[in-house]
Amino acid sequence: MNERNEENFEEAVGRKAARRMRARREKDRGVWFGLGMFGLVGWTVAIPALAGLAVGLWIDARITSRYAWSLMGLLLGVVIGCFGAWRWVKRESRRE
Repeated sequence: MNERNEENFEEAVGRKAARRMRARREKDRGVWFGLGMFGLVGWTVAIPALAGLAVGLWIDARITSRYAWSLMGLLLGVVIGCFGAWRWVKRESRRE
């Protein structure tokens, strides 16, 4: 093995050991924790989508237009919700 491979090997072993120690400290994170995170991500997408739909319906009721504002609001809400969920999951994965 050359010196560079040894450094990579040492770093990989260190990361795995740290991950194992963290998992031992956080034993209480089981199935229910995972389901809770799954639900939280779902609500992070659902709430902006419903808010966008509500705003779009409100605009449709007030303004006569050839565009379906409710669909555009729903789409915008889903995009915002997915971005927020992606940011949140990325931040949580960095923490681990």
